[in-house]
Amino acid sequence: MKTPPIVSPDEWEAARQRLLVKEKELTRARDALAAERRRMPWQAVEKQYEFDGPAGSASLLDLFDGRRQLIVYRAFFEPGVHGWPEHACTGCSFLADQVAHLAHLNARDTTLVFASRAPQADIGRLKARMGWEMPWYTVTDDFDADFGVDEWHGTNAFVRDGDRVFRTYFVNLRGDEAMGSTWSYLDITALGRQETWEDSPEGYPQTPPYQWWHWHDDYDDARAAGAA
Repeated sequence: MKTPPIVSPDEWEAARQRLLVKEKELTRARDALAAERRRMPWQAVEKQYEFDGPAGSASLLDLFDGRRQLIVYRAFFEPGVHGWPEHACTGCSFLADQVAHLAHLNARDTTLVFASRAPQADIGRLKARMGWEMPWYTVTDDFDADFGVDEWHGTNAFVRDGDRVFRTYFVNLRGDEAMGSTWSYLDITALGRQETWEDSPEGYPQTPPYQWWHWHDDYDDARAAGAA
């Protein structure tokens, strides 16, 4: 292993400051890209989809759980997948292990769910074994194929206006690598982080940063709805 040079503290700090310039450029570029996502056109979802969940049949609208935004990760867990039936695919499992506490997304009026073609009994057993708590539904129709994931994995973002549902974004392949944190999920949604510093279209919901942040066990639905 050929290591980098060993330097003094001053030389190390100078190198860090040079790199920091590029890192800040990357952060600004990432924010600009998220702002462009918030201006993406919306695709109306006219077709009715049905999922099987722990409480029985559910529509796509039901998956929102009353919130304004929905993120659906299509996880590769079904007969024929490596690890079946004890495990989902290794990549999807890797991502599931990184999902942050959902209370923070919920506080931004956003619901995250997983969906697979595995039956609910297998999904429930897998979640219990792996310690995962995200809602996880069974795809029973063409939902995954219609939205870019007829196999493997991918993440779709939706927004609703009353009972009307719109698709707003999609990412898959290596684009899924960044998923898991609250910020990475909010940055792919139509409304973004909903903070006042963001470049968003006029009228989008926004509140000051820090003020809406809270301990995950101290949010309540009333405050979450008010913040959004």
